[in-house]
Amino acid sequence: MLPSSCKSTIMSNESHPGRETAEPEAAGKQPVGPPPRRGGGCLIAAGVLLGPIVGMLAGEPSVGLVAGLALGVAGAAVMFVIDRRQR
Repeated sequence: MLPSSCKSTIMSNESHPGRETAEPEAAGKQPVGPPPRRGGGCLIAAGVLLGPIVGMLAGEPSVGLVAGLALGVAGAAVMFVIDRRQR
């Protein structure tokens, strides 16, 4: 149970003194920032997960793991370089 002073602050939705609001200065304007970066971690994870499966089909799961990891890291590096060039 919250004390009554906390409830009144939460329920009234009052702003706290000293805190700035994140609202744009004028209506309809959005703050402009850099475009979001692409993440290559999904490629690394996919390589680590799919590599051993493909390796088991070939009879070498540990080689598949290493190969999947290497391909995932290479793909992430390519995404990083492409993303840096576009900025």
